Amino acid sequence: MIVDVALYQDGRRVDGPEDISDLVEIAKRDGGFVWVGLAEPTKKEFDLIVGELNFHPLAVEDAIHANQRPKLEDYEGLTFFVLKTVFFDKKEQEITTGELLCFIDEHFIVIVRHGEGSPLATVRHDLEQRPEMLKFGPFSVLHAVADRVIDGYTFIGASLEQEVVGVENKVFNGKRQTFSQEIYFLKREIIEFKHAIEPLLIPINRLAGDSAPRVPDGIKPFFRDTSDHLLQAIEQATGLDSLITSVLQADLAHIQVQQNIDVRRISAWVALASGPTMVAGIYGMNFHHMPELGTRYGYYVVLAGMATLTAFLFRKFKKSEWL
Repeated sequence: MIVDVALYQDGRRVDGPEDISDLVEIAKRDGGFVWVGLAEPTKKEFDLIVGELNFHPLAVEDAIHANQRPKLEDYEGLTFFVLKTVFFDKKEQEITTGELLCFIDEHFIVIVRHGEGSPLATVRHDLEQRPEMLKFGPFSVLHAVADRVIDGYTFIGASLEQEVVGVENKVFNGKRQTFSQEIYFLKREIIEFKHAIEPLLIPINRLAGDSAPRVPDGIKPFFRDTSDHLLQAIEQATGLDSLITSVLQADLAHIQVQQNIDVRRISAWVALASGPTMVAGIYGMNFHHMPELGTRYGYYVVLAGMATLTAFLFRKFKKSEWL
């Protein structure tokens, strides 16, 4: 469906006809550009809205089916830019991604949105308050959208960092629990976050450099600033991935240490019982002629010996922290 359509001239929104192709003709004749926003259009809707703009067939196919990696391509004079939107549900600890597909010409920009992600409802309103930016044309819109999405990456990175620190504290709280399942699921979301944002760095750098000649020179410094923010988000995601891997290894090592402690304690108690068991086993043999059977106080001596042996072993195990 159509979210909004507007004609901009000299950095300001102006009234015009409802037909998109007529708006583009006005922009070509009198200067300015048209900004079209679409949300999950069907092929029929897309053809009806922008079919007259002569999009390349591959670009149309990408817009309908989505599921694209972040990229920057040229289709016979039409610049095609894709970036991922990301949303993090803290309650469910789940990353959800969407896509923004941007078609940029000298006199129009069409943005097609698929799925969930960073809120962009206020981008148009905020940019309309800055006519000095809108004067740069469609690429000023592209920068504003990309900058808002990348700011969302930074916010999500901070939220993921809080989750990682939280699970790290759980692992080292001294309690005999394992959090491997929670850690694994969090690591999976961090990897999905990385896959969504890392491929965007090359297209953004191309927009900020000399390999995108259609980008006005005045807007390139802003793309370079956005590139820096993206790089920070990528470095943060990479660091979180390494940290959560270390936390997972620490959790598994913690379980192994607990198991070793349990084995030592079991072994110590078995050793404590083995001494008296051995002595009692010897004196429990049914032989008539045994040297100690005629001893008057032999029974008490044997009991005292077993108690002494057990006490000695108990003291040694306690000193070695096996008990």
